[in-house]
Formats: sequence, C-alpha cells, structure tokens
Amino acid sequence: MNTLNSYPAHWQRHSSARRLASFMGYLALVSLFVYCWQLMTADTMWVFVLDAPQAAQDLASRAWPPRWSYMERLWSPLWDTLNIATLGTLLGIVLAVPMAFLAARNTSPIPWLTRPLALVIIVASRSINSLIWALLLVSILGPGLLAGILAIALRSIGFIGKLLYEAIEEVDQKQVEAIRATGASGLQVLNYAIVPQVLPSFLSISVFRWDINIRESTILGLVGAGGIGAQLMASMNVLAWPQVTLIVLVILLTVVFSEWVSAKVRRAII
Repeated sequence: MNTLNSYPAHWQRHSSARRLASFMGYLALVSLFVYCWQLMTADTMWVFVLDAPQAAQDLASRAWPPRWSYMERLWSPLWDTLNIATLGTLLGIVLAVPMAFLAARNTSPIPWLTRPLALVIIVASRSINSLIWALLLVSILGPGLLAGILAIALRSIGFIGKLLYEAIEEVDQKQVEAIRATGASGLQVLNYAIVPQVLPSFLSISVFRWDINIRESTILGLVGAGGIGAQLMASMNVLAWPQVTLIVLVILLTVVFSEWVSAKVRRAII
C-alpha cells in the first residue's frame, strides 16, 4: 500500500527540469526570430508594403492578356535554353563520372591523395549556384550560349558526382569479391562488378539533373548567358508586361514538360 502511494497522482512525460529547459529553448528561438526579423526589416519602407496589393493588381491588369503574337520570337530562345540544359548536362556527366570514381573509397586509386582532391572539386561545384557560375563565365567569355553551357556543366559536376560516388560506395561487395576471386584485373572488376550495380542510379541521377538544369537554364539569360531568360530581361527592361506574361507561361510549360519526361524516364529505369 505504501508503494502505491509513492507514485505521483498525475503521470507526466518529462520532469520539471526538462519542461523548464524546453520552455527556455522555445523562448530563445522566438527571441532569435524576432531579432532576425527586426534586422531584416530595418530598412523596409512599409508604405510600399501596404501599397503592394494595389501595385500587384495594377501590374496584373497591364500584363494580361499575354501577347500571343510574340510567340514567334520565342521559339529560337526556347530551343537555345533546351540546348544549354542538355549540352551542359552531358558535359557535366563527362566531368562528374571520373570525379565520382576518384572520390569513392572503394574505387579511388590513391585514397589519401585523389579522394580529397575529388571531394574538393565536388564540394566547390555544389557550393556555387549556376547563376553565379554564369556571371563569372560571362565576364570571362562574354555573353552567349557557351557561358550558359559551361555554367550548367560546372554546377552539375557536384550534384552528379556526389550522388554517384555515394552509390559506388554502397555497391554489394560480395559481387566485387566474386569477380575478383576469378583473377579479374581491377578494370575488369570495375566493368563487371561495380558499373552494372551503379548504372541504374547513374541514369536516374543524370535524367534528374537534366530536369533541374532545364529550370536553371531558363534564368541564365538574365545575366547574359543566352536562352529565353534574355528575352525575359529585354521585355522587362522595356516594361512590355504582356510579353513577360507570355514568356513566364512558356517557361512554366517547359518546366512541366521536362518534369513529365524526367518522371517517365526515371520510372522506366527504376
């Protein structure tokens, strides 16, 4: 009887100290949010923010309906955008595959040397956005499609290389050991034990990256790297809002189409 009376009347999941610590944590998080909000909005002119609904309504009234006759001038930039994404993806694949095999622990020829170098390249590629790559390349090579293609390729190296080297490291080692037990050379082990296992992942990653590059290539023209983004910037500069609406719709349909193609291909692969 005394044992039963020793239990608390109401069960509580956490102790009082744990609840106090959680409350203080939430309080600190809210305080940090309020501080960051004040810091970010210190220079905000709230007059313009309050007037935003009327400004948006005015802009929408001037942007609709789209100027359908302008479509004949968008076919060539749209084709350039698709070429930028496709060629950039292919070039990125060519550069990323060696980096992936050098970065993987089980395929790196000199792990203490080649693996860190490959990881540095992969991380550097992933750290810089394709728009920044395009800005740098346009300043070096000048405006044009070449800068856009190289920007997409340099950005793709990190994405494809990271996912591919992780897939290489996760291969079934029993198959590798079985091929090696037959007296196969290192290249034969690579061709018959590792590549067949990572090939479906590689194809899926490549198609997925192409889908992403379609989206990213649509805005590279804003910094002079060609494509339909250049037409968007030109239309915005002259305040041709019906043309802007048409271009945005074309970009939206292009991205939806690429997403559909990517999903179909990846479903067929997997």
